[in-house]
Amino acid sequence: MPPIGKKKSAVVKLDDKQSERDTRELRIDKVGVRGLRFPIQVRDRAHSVQNTVATLGMFVDLPKEFKGTHMSRFVEVLNAHGAVIQVENITDILHELQKKLFSATSHLEIEFPYFMSKKSPVTRRESLMDYLVRFDAAGCGAETDFVMTVKVNVTTLCPCSKAISKYGAHNQRGEVSVAVRFKKIVWIEEIIEMIEASGSSELYALLKRLDEKAVTERAYENPVFVEDLVRNVALRLNAHPLVTWYKVEAENCESIHNHNAYACIESRPEIRIRMAKLPRGAEGKAAGEKS
Repeated sequence: MPPIGKKKSAVVKLDDKQSERDTRELRIDKVGVRGLRFPIQVRDRAHSVQNTVATLGMFVDLPKEFKGTHMSRFVEVLNAHGAVIQVENITDILHELQKKLFSATSHLEIEFPYFMSKKSPVTRRESLMDYLVRFDAAGCGAETDFVMTVKVNVTTLCPCSKAISKYGAHNQRGEVSVAVRFKKIVWIEEIIEMIEASGSSELYALLKRLDEKAVTERAYENPVFVEDLVRNVALRLNAHPLVTWYKVEAENCESIHNHNAYACIESRPEIRIRMAKLPRGAEGKAAGEKS
């Protein structure tokens, strides 16, 4: 008998609409949450660890018989691994998503700004440069796949313009995107350095007049087409002993055209094609070259 003055609380049964059966007979490859902001710690070659803020996407597959997934469980899994994501925890998060949401596959996309300190070429003034980094991880049972993408801006000066012009040559900012799979850890800084060494000139946050003169002249002495840019990066990646697969893309924001110039090189595209089967389930075991 409940104590006098206290009412027995009624148990309220709430409908679980997500678990209802769906009759359309269509499975969903990826369903979940996107645009979630969360702190992350990544390895920094100079300082051991760098703290930054990531934008996340978390997904699982949904069998054809279920109407929907439970969105709150994605956030529960994320917060269960602490107040800050660490790269070493990604595999655990993937497996926990599969378990918590009764799914065969799981996916995690993490995008964040990464900072490096750079000195200007002549006056040696120090400033921070920001770069965009992305991790794409997928899990299917015990199998995992991990791709790191780094985006870096460089200066490109047109060889044709330099060859045919009496005065100067047109130049522009080029965005280079490099996605890699690797055997063991490859530093983010390594990829950045490869890209910056492949253009006409690297970029800086802070330049004084002497620095600006040096950067401009360096670009003029080192003209590259967008085709040269992706080939230069690819050659450096080919020489890296830990890189097992890469895709290099470059896009020049043309300064004398109303369109952009684009080029792409991908090594061993068959790996990407095989990895694309990962969300289907058993085929994910075809990923022999996992990270």
